[in-house]
Amino acid sequence: MAGTEPGQDARLSKEKQAEERRLIEAAQRDRSRFADIYEKYFELVYAYVARRVRDRAETEDLTAEVFRKALQNLARFKWTGAPFAAWLFRIASNMIADRAKRRAKEDSAEPSLTELASSAQPAAPQAQQTDMEACERQAKLFRLLGELAEDQRRVVVMRFTEDKSIREIAAELDRSEGAVKQLQFRALENLRKRIHQRT
Repeated sequence: MAGTEPGQDARLSKEKQAEERRLIEAAQRDRSRFADIYEKYFELVYAYVARRVRDRAETEDLTAEVFRKALQNLARFKWTGAPFAAWLFRIASNMIADRAKRRAKEDSAEPSLTELASSAQPAAPQAQQTDMEACERQAKLFRLLGELAEDQRRVVVMRFTEDKSIREIAAELDRSEGAVKQLQFRALENLRKRIHQRT
């Protein structure tokens, strides 16, 4: 932000860290407070998983499983200075790797070395930071997508998440291809405006 001093950014960061720590410690004392963690981190974890899995049903399953596992192991979480989201990402990464290995065994095929290497090794701190920033952007996009009109949101989800063609969407929604293109155009324009308003 223009006009802010560097010390102010550091203070905000320390305030965010303290707030995050209070949230986690409250949930460690009282498991019913885990709902607050779920609310705060759901979009980030969903975005992280979605970037790697690219299948909506599997992304939803894995995201739910990440939070189940996080709740199960929350008492063992220790503060190391890294954001709590990094711990959740590590759980997600391990689960994605495990699922890939399990699927490879079921298919009686060996997973590729690059798949195993990229999913099994913890990312370097700089890569984790880049990953977190990308997931935060994607989570922000999910929130903004939720603010669109229902028909615009449906078209965007079908087009870019479900990877359907304009023709397939038109048939499913019982609209002309021109109407679907117009809805897509309006949706993308609305998203673009909202992104620029909030940056």
